[in-house]
Parts: sequence; structure tokens; C-alpha cells
Amino acid sequence: MKFDTIISGGTVIDGTGTPGAQVDIGISGKEIAATGDLSESTSDNAIDATGLTVTPGFIDVHAHS
Repeated sequence: MKFDTIISGGTVIDGTGTPGAQVDIGISGKEIAATGDLSESTSDNAIDATGLTVTPGFIDVHAHS
């Protein structure tokens, strides 16, 4: 399968409390299209995240009014 971007080699922490896992992330457009072993896939952009942690965006819900 072809993606716009593949992020590979990083440890993915998904925020559910489960231990992190090393999986690839395939991105098409502005959406995550696939996760898992994407070593047979191609992409226009490749990001090597080896040794890095990949997480969803963090939201700071602490606010004062």
C-alpha cells in the first residue's frame, strides 16, 4: 500500500495505559490510515523515529478564568 508519510521505528504510546509498542504509522492526507508492520509499504515521505516516542497530541486542560 502507498501512503503520503510513514513513521517507522518509534515506540507508540496511545494513551490507553497499555505498554508502548514499536509499530509503523501510515498517513494518507491528514489521517492515520494504518498501523502495524508497514515495511512492505511505500511512501512519499519517510520519518525514522527509531529511539523516539510517538504519541497523540497532548491537550492542556488546566485553565484559570
